[in-house]
Amino acid sequence: MLETISKHRSIRKFKPDAISDSILTEILEAGTRASNTGNMQLYSVVVTKDKEIREKLWETHFKQNMVLQAPVHITICADVNRFHKWCELNQAPVSYDNFFWFINATIDATLASQNICLEAENNGLGICILGTVLYNVDKIIEILELPKGVIPLTAIVLGYPDENPPLTDRLPLDAVVHYEKYKDYSPQAIEKLFFEKDNSEFYKNIVEENGLKNLSLVFTERRYPRASNIEKSEELLETLKKHGFFNHK
Repeated sequence: MLETISKHRSIRKFKPDAISDSILTEILEAGTRASNTGNMQLYSVVVTKDKEIREKLWETHFKQNMVLQAPVHITICADVNRFHKWCELNQAPVSYDNFFWFINATIDATLASQNICLEAENNGLGICILGTVLYNVDKIIEILELPKGVIPLTAIVLGYPDENPPLTDRLPLDAVVHYEKYKDYSPQAIEKLFFEKDNSEFYKNIVEENGLKNLSLVFTERRYPRASNIEKSEELLETLKKHGFFNHK
């Protein structure tokens, strides 16, 4: 499995070949074997093959072509709806319509999605995680007819790769691992840990294309600017309230 993990790359070009039902089932079952909160499995996985529905999802993902190329689109959702219905059926009080349990459901969904990705790659498939879900949560809820208590978090496109891109860089291990206690970063440590990223030709080209001084500015002024972050945060909070995750009374 370590070999599969080490070779992970995001695939954005796919062959039209279908994924067999047996392989897809193995992949989805791998997702269900992930650790989760209290063995409650507070997530749902929506598998979309239908072309018309994928075209609607493609719109919400800013028309990224891989969404249409890949034969399978998987939406991973935080889901307390199923557990609430079980509780109600057994005359147990509904207790999970709050922000604390949104976080727990998010963790469950994240763990399941990683298992899905690993098993897919282990079967020779390519995957790409779509971070664009959180930009259009309400639209995806509408397209997939998600009930109250179900929030889409991320999506995975799945198929046989039609490209073999190079591995993307990662920060060195000592950038993200702390032993015994958290050790904060000095300016000198930050410079050292980000040296390769800041000085790679790949990122230097990105900085030049954006007409900025450094890579940090590409993130804070182009990719994820503060104004957009605040706007999307407020929209997400409103969606969580509307869909049953802020019932704190």
